[in-house]
Amino acid sequence: MTDIPKPRKAPRQQRSQQTVEIILQATARIFAEKGYAGTNTNLVAEHAGVSVGSIYQYFPNKDALVAALHDRHAAQMYQVIDVVLSATGKTTLQEHVAGMVRAMLAAHLIEPALHRMLEREFPFFDEPATESKTDQSIFMRVRRLLSDWREQVVPDNLDLATWVVLRMLESMVHAAVIDPPDFPMDAIERAIVDAVMGYLTGRVGNAPVHVLKGSG
Repeated sequence: MTDIPKPRKAPRQQRSQQTVEIILQATARIFAEKGYAGTNTNLVAEHAGVSVGSIYQYFPNKDALVAALHDRHAAQMYQVIDVVLSATGKTTLQEHVAGMVRAMLAAHLIEPALHRMLEREFPFFDEPATESKTDQSIFMRVRRLLSDWREQVVPDNLDLATWVVLRMLESMVHAAVIDPPDFPMDAIERAIVDAVMGYLTGRVGNAPVHVLKGSG
């Protein structure tokens, strides 16, 4: 197993948190434009408007910046999912699922080049879900959704169902952004929602999944 680079320390005060966010924003832009090989801490410092010493205060090397971007992405995904599932006005399970899919696609499309680099070149810098507090929070948030709509969810094991839903969302959203197919994004969005709802409820729209399988 690859050792995931860790930051030297976590920022605690608001000013230091803002500094770290500025550094990560600059890192994301440069990685997206120049790739890993074309990025160095001097360039990050220049784009962030900070000293190289400020970067080394938190990040020992370039790999630690890559790992921090993975953590930042996980935190963004939790915020996206939490906002969508906390929003009022959604009256069906499908509306909640559709909201998650739409929001996750939109979040990934903000920095598509960065996501391609992170997932293609450095997937092993992504902290295992069992060790990530953010991933665990995402898991519990989605599991709570399935529990709230238990009467419509077919799988007996909600823990397993939550894991499957998150893997479906992750793999299909990443595929849509990292290796985009030649389909309209709204069609991809609907297809992802149908896939998740088919697994959860055994139905796509108003039709049972087994009926749709035989249709031409």
